[in-house]
Amino acid sequence: MRLLFLPAVVAAMTVSCPSHAAAPASWPDTPVSRLQALAVLQTLNADLLSHDSATLTLDRWCSTHKLADGAKITAERVKDVDKPATGEIRAALKVADGDKVGYRRVRLKCGDRILSEADNWYVPARLTDDMNKVLDTTDGAFGRVVQPLHFQRHTISAELLWKPLPDGWEMGSVVPPASGDPLSVPEYVLQHKALLSVPDGTPISMVVETYRHDLLDFAPPKLDTN
Repeated sequence: MRLLFLPAVVAAMTVSCPSHAAAPASWPDTPVSRLQALAVLQTLNADLLSHDSATLTLDRWCSTHKLADGAKITAERVKDVDKPATGEIRAALKVADGDKVGYRRVRLKCGDRILSEADNWYVPARLTDDMNKVLDTTDGAFGRVVQPLHFQRHTISAELLWKPLPDGWEMGSVVPPASGDPLSVPEYVLQHKALLSVPDGTPISMVVETYRHDLLDFAPPKLDTN
């Protein structure tokens, strides 16, 4: 898995991430809980960075953290939304001016919990007819639909949208004291941008994945602090 440096593409694909106060009620607002939340987010971040399919990674997350019965990610396509590919995105996908670039926006859900929202630009001509039919007519997750292509994921950027602890906390910066309230977590906590390509290097998709606070909707780990 390779890290790509495409500043223009990153700028072109940046999406707004409003912060709505919300919290998994079982997480208390304490220094230890904040450290736990940071560790959990970084664990997920590393898992996403080390695997090609975000959908399959979320399958494991959903199951491991018992977020829903069945514990398998389902996709919910957002209809009536269209974001034409910019010139920078088309350049990254290596398509000519007249080539079609498809677009889908989906929510990846674990039961009733929305774990991520994804904007996906893809090249239909580089997929099979059956794959295109599924993408056009169903809510199927892109990663699951095109899995037979054995695609590879090349990360452009990975950004924590929420930092439970202040910068420099490990060097003695002041950490917020316990408040007695539930930990306030914004709606969006992590964002990845990536290019997906088949094994010969041909790109098939550009994706922006924005991960939500529902990822933390489980009881915080119990630590023995003695």
